[in-house]
Amino acid sequence: MCNFDDTKYQSDKERKRGTRAASIGIYCAHEAINDSKINLAQFDKSRMGIYVGITEHGGAETLDELLNIKDYDYNPRYVSHLLNPRAISSNPAGEIALNLGITGPHYTLGAACAAGNVGIIHGAQMLMLGEVDVALCGGVSESIRGFLIYASFKNERALAFHSEPHKACRPFDKDRNGVVVAEGGCLFTLQRLEDALSGNAAIYGELAGYAINTDATSRVVPDWQRQSQCISKALHMAAIQPHDINIINSHATSTSIGDKMEGMAIHSVFGDDGNVHITNTKSYIGHTMGAAGALELAGELPSFSDGLVHHTLNLDNLDEECLIKNIVRNKPIKSDNIRYILNNSFGMLGINSAVIIKKYE
Repeated sequence: MCNFDDTKYQSDKERKRGTRAASIGIYCAHEAINDSKINLAQFDKSRMGIYVGITEHGGAETLDELLNIKDYDYNPRYVSHLLNPRAISSNPAGEIALNLGITGPHYTLGAACAAGNVGIIHGAQMLMLGEVDVALCGGVSESIRGFLIYASFKNERALAFHSEPHKACRPFDKDRNGVVVAEGGCLFTLQRLEDALSGNAAIYGELAGYAINTDATSRVVPDWQRQSQCISKALHMAAIQPHDINIINSHATSTSIGDKMEGMAIHSVFGDDGNVHITNTKSYIGHTMGAAGALELAGELPSFSDGLVHHTLNLDNLDEECLIKNIVRNKPIKSDNIRYILNNSFGMLGINSAVIIKKYE
């Protein structure tokens, strides 16, 4: 569960009228703006854009209404007039815009578990097109309220179980048995470099390359060849070679087939390159769905300054079928001159995304 002060930037009335996902997004947006040192009172808000990736939205709100009117023999008269603005797919980004008074474009981007990366990519594209000067971008998730999501994962045999809950998420381990569903949010303030420098912003890295593609083969089973292609396209855009990457934050969700497919994709591009260290953040926080790409990337960025590569938890017996080499396990390692981080995020219906961040020098 994501713990935060949900009335720090919202009144009680606003919070009750809105949604959990939007509340997480509003909190993240304010924190991102504060950290970037942007003075909203002096900034043209029509030149700001909001790009929020999500997995699903509206299901929890709809289920709440059905449960509420059950006591009234399902009489539609008792459905809340707030359901429509709560359940529409544009809600999280729209509520952020309302809260901050931002009048530029706002998009809520449905991209399954690739959504956090997709939010970043879309924000960057709009900056390059000159449509906006600031992009609030990333992803949010309110998965803990989605009872039906849990049930569906369980019936797919993709929901993790372990007698010791903190060991349930175990990417690339032989005994992995499914996803640990979590929630969270992460938004970045993205600007063109010259604007960030003129505003004395804290620069955590430069977006060097990215790619999005589609498997077009299955609703739930990944295609390692398309994932490999996605990674290669991101490397090509960044104009670097595989051995230039220092850290790969793997998407690995701890599902049997998913981890294996990603391992094959990584191996097909990087082979046994000893310069590339592989990590996994879900082993710490679970799978935050729409927030995963952005939130996991945020966890890797400190490596640029402290030179530490965090280890993957619960990796007791590495599954050799995953073909994963040089994965960091047992304890963090120190690595000199970390310059490039690759962040993988893949999702159902075959959507793949890869983002490459370069150290700002």
